[in-house]
Amino acid sequence: MTWRWRCSNGQGNFRKINLRKEGIVMKKFAKVLCAIVALGLLVSSMALAEGYNIGVIQYASHPSLDNCYTGFLQGLDAAGVEYEVDFQNAMGDMSNSDLQAKTMASQGVDMIVAIATPAAMSAYAAAREEEVPVVFVAVSDAVAAGIVQSNEQPGGCCTGVSDVLNLEAQVQMIRAFLPDAATIGVIYTTSEPNSITHLEKLESIAPEYGFAVEAVGITGPSEVAAAAATLVSKGVDCINNFTDNNVVDNLSVVLHAADEAGIPVFGSEEEQVKNGCLATQGIDYISLGEAAGQMAGEILSGADPAQTPVALVDEVTPYYNSQVAQKLGIEVPQELLDAGMADLAE
Repeated sequence: MTWRWRCSNGQGNFRKINLRKEGIVMKKFAKVLCAIVALGLLVSSMALAEGYNIGVIQYASHPSLDNCYTGFLQGLDAAGVEYEVDFQNAMGDMSNSDLQAKTMASQGVDMIVAIATPAAMSAYAAAREEEVPVVFVAVSDAVAAGIVQSNEQPGGCCTGVSDVLNLEAQVQMIRAFLPDAATIGVIYTTSEPNSITHLEKLESIAPEYGFAVEAVGITGPSEVAAAAATLVSKGVDCINNFTDNNVVDNLSVVLHAADEAGIPVFGSEEEQVKNGCLATQGIDYISLGEAAGQMAGEILSGADPAQTPVALVDEVTPYYNSQVAQKLGIEVPQELLDAGMADLAE
């Protein structure tokens, strides 16, 4: 048997150690240590395989926002990010988006993605306390919504991609379709900052093209039908939609009232034209989502949302629906056809 002496303290006292027994103990310790390391590596590799945990809140179910989500996933894939998504739909109810955002933030998701202004406001309120990054999609005025300090320097946990409607191009198009029209009707939600911002812009642009604006404010989706009836009763020459979620989510109600009165409705993007609006100078919401997905990939890879400028997308594409034009007896202006306006009638 082999023995050695080990000093047990600094005062010269020694104890005798059996090297064979000590070797057995050390071997057992080494095995346990290896098992712990292997388990750690397994957990790490599983986490890496699963990727980032991303919570997505879509405020409502309508084609514009659906396209944002489709585009977002495409952009995230293009960024080469491994991810899992917890998708939640607030069904047009901000109390739902508030709860969904708080739950995601408390569960420690790596990022919250918010589609539409009300969802972004909910996400920002929940995420700033937990320091969870937020990327928004389809927020027209993030400064007015109170979720960034400025578009150039967001200054907090939140940034994203804004859908800035080119209202001057829209009004020019309406004038081309309706050379004798005098009034544009608008329905807007009084609590949606993007709708208020768009209304203010429209009211400043419309007089330059000989239009007055007749606006009816609503507080929720149940008021859309009455608002549409009010515009019809006031004799507006047309109705123009923004990206107002309550209005877009109830587009069929607006179209029904307008069609009965023979009043054209102009949309803010191509899906609205497919569904019955006459025409649009509209934004491509899949492209909008793709830009947000790529931005999310950059932030997950280390970019600081506080220093990531809000991307402003204002390029528009002209579309019309020939079936709607024929039904209303409206001729599509040749100048718009020559400029490449595409027909979305099925």
